[in-house]
Amino acid sequence: MEFTKTFLRAKSPCADGFRWFVRNVEDGSGYQEALDTLVSAGRVDDACWLLTQFGPTNAVLIVDSLDAEAVVYAGALEVRGGIDVDTVVQAGRSIRAGGGLRAGRAIVAGEDIRVAGSIYSNGSLQAGGDVRADWGIEVQNAIFCAGNVRAAWDLICHGKLSLTGSAFVGQNLIVQGLVECGKSLRAGGAIVGVESIRAGQGILAGGTISGGMHLEAGWGIKSGESIHANGSIKAGESLSAGDEIRAGVGYGVYAGLSVQVESWESSAQVQAARKPEGLMSGCWAGPRSV
Repeated sequence: MEFTKTFLRAKSPCADGFRWFVRNVEDGSGYQEALDTLVSAGRVDDACWLLTQFGPTNAVLIVDSLDAEAVVYAGALEVRGGIDVDTVVQAGRSIRAGGGLRAGRAIVAGEDIRVAGSIYSNGSLQAGGDVRADWGIEVQNAIFCAGNVRAAWDLICHGKLSLTGSAFVGQNLIVQGLVECGKSLRAGGAIVGVESIRAGQGILAGGTISGGMHLEAGWGIKSGESIHANGSIKAGESLSAGDEIRAGVGYGVYAGLSVQVESWESSAQVQAARKPEGLMSGCWAGPRSV
């Protein structure tokens, strides 16, 4: 793909960015060449905008390691070692690293992110596919993932966590913002949300499940320890806790919201160390046997 002033003008760029482009990028320059020129000049946001406007390529950049101020690449990044970027690393397609992945401001991939170490972003994390880290994931702002997220250790998000797919976390899942999950949430340890937690399917944790406001699942909710929320607790099917189930003051506990009342005894059981206060629906089944 070659760039010309007319080609760029059709995308309605900002006046300042267009003037700079006209002065510094020759007509007929290649797509990646234009991105590299912008990044080298410190115009990283303009490079990201350009990539968003014109989309990915099928190019693949394969390197041993990647240590830079910023990286904006239209194709896929494949790094045998680690990636350490001071500001933004953005790829039009996938990002793969044989070590860790760290960015000072944002990590963005049009497709999957797969890392053999840990993922750390001092800003946001966004992926158009799956995200997988063989160690842990920590992000200071929001995480948006159009697929599944897998972390062998902790997943810590200091902003909103938005997933189209599921989350599979080996240890603790801790989120400071709203949790919106299209499918299931699973953690070997605790699941903690400072705000509400909503899952389209089920929620399963080896430890405590705690919602700062409401806790909702389209299927069931099961915890190895307690299930707590400062708001309501709602499950489409069963609720099961090794210890107590407790909603916020004045809020109810609901099971079986997605099944017929006649099926509550088998598909909407509520199991806990003691009957929850404010149990509004579902079949109380007493303490769990295991």
